[in-house]
Amino acid sequence: MQKNTLDYAKQLDQEDPLAHIRREFHIPKDESGKEWLYFTGNSLGLQPKTTQEYIQQELDDWAKYGVEGHFEAKNPWMPYHEFLTETMAEIVGAKPLEVVVMNTLTTNLHLLMVSFYQPTKTKYKIVIESDAFPSDRYAVQSQLKFHGFDVEEGLIEWKPREGEELLHIEDLETIIEEQGDEIALLLIGGVNYYTGQYFDIKRIAELGHAKDCMVGVDLAHGAGNIQPNLHESGVDFAAWCTYKYLNSGPGSLSGLFVHEKHAYKKDLPRFAGWWNHNKETRFNMRQPFDVMPGAEGWQLSNPPILSMAAIKASLDIFAKVGMDALREKSIKLTGYFEYLINQIGSDKIKVITPSDPQQRGCQLSVQVKDADKSLHQKLTENNVITDWREPDVIRCAPVPLYNSFEDVYRMVEILKSLL
Repeated sequence: MQKNTLDYAKQLDQEDPLAHIRREFHIPKDESGKEWLYFTGNSLGLQPKTTQEYIQQELDDWAKYGVEGHFEAKNPWMPYHEFLTETMAEIVGAKPLEVVVMNTLTTNLHLLMVSFYQPTKTKYKIVIESDAFPSDRYAVQSQLKFHGFDVEEGLIEWKPREGEELLHIEDLETIIEEQGDEIALLLIGGVNYYTGQYFDIKRIAELGHAKDCMVGVDLAHGAGNIQPNLHESGVDFAAWCTYKYLNSGPGSLSGLFVHEKHAYKKDLPRFAGWWNHNKETRFNMRQPFDVMPGAEGWQLSNPPILSMAAIKASLDIFAKVGMDALREKSIKLTGYFEYLINQIGSDKIKVITPSDPQQRGCQLSVQVKDADKSLHQKLTENNVITDWREPDVIRCAPVPLYNSFEDVYRMVEILKSLL
């Protein structure tokens, strides 16, 4: 039986086997030294305390070895991206062959669409969520234009029903049944940025593949949050950023997944660079292009080490904790948050994120009737960092790595006082 008291929240923290992990992160503080209540790990994750040490190691080795750091550094730079692969694969439920860290999110989506969006005159349409993150929309619109198609005709939107915020898989099924012969690609956000709704990506892949459509997933709001089990899902490709739930720092690199079934298709269309060329002959320099198998076959350039060092610092924490334990805490933490919001007992406020834990990650999108951004500003003035989305939604993400049950309790008490 949950309780709406500070003592109960503190008791939950005392019983939490992951409570100590919070101490491994820098919690932002105001000028007086008071910690902020930080609920925007869905926009930018907090910095692990080891990040500076990991980056400093590479700076020291650069100073010490110069170019020889590619081979002589403590963590040699030549294969550095490989140090990230195994843990990243575990986080997203993939085989190491299927995952690589490179570039940034939208760049990777474009590189993947070079291979997996191969339209014909009759089968060229792309399906996205109607409220997909803008960069996804812009990316697919530009792909349609690049291939000479009209955006209005080529872009199909999977929309909520009238008066609702959430999407129904049955409506996507209808779209595919009716237009599947004209659809070349489904590109769906695994967790919707606005509502926090987590989609059944295995079911989406099955629906798309039944009509010979390629299926891709943007996991920007999913990686490190939910367990997408990408290999088992059967999706053709996926990409995600690492600076949200994966805590790698502002604008850091992206992760990329290509299903094993495509790993050895050397004839897949793709852009090429020397880093997706066979690593055994890469430095021969005069060999014809020989693409590597697996996700590494989509790399173009050598890895940016300083950014990867920050990713490694975070991934080492994930490896220690494990996604099963994180997901278990996430369900409890978000469930308590939802309980407290519902205890406010006002018809002005509701959670639009699904109540079913299997249909959401740790983000709750709280809709406040007749509110405007001044509510968000008042929260900020009270040391609460949340994310405002027009017209009336506060996005809040209690991240299980570093948010506590007491954080959640105090945040809701402040919100209640402002209402």
